[in-house]
Amino acid sequence: MTIPPYSEDPEKSRVFYKRLKSVKMELAKENLKLQELSMGMSNDYEVAIEEGATFVRVGTAIFGLRS
Repeated sequence: MTIPPYSEDPEKSRVFYKRLKSVKMELAKENLKLQELSMGMSNDYEVAIEEGATFVRVGTAIFGLRS
């Protein structure tokens, strides 16, 4: 799981998601096959999915901003 620093620009999260995917691939070479990649939130979930996310956190998109 990863949560990158918040940015209005979802593309700024991509580097973090690419890195986590890379770690997952490196672990697979050692026979540790992780099934899930939890990354992405309401503001950048599309980028996270493009980079392989299997879980995203989209509470704000569903329930709105918290007070």
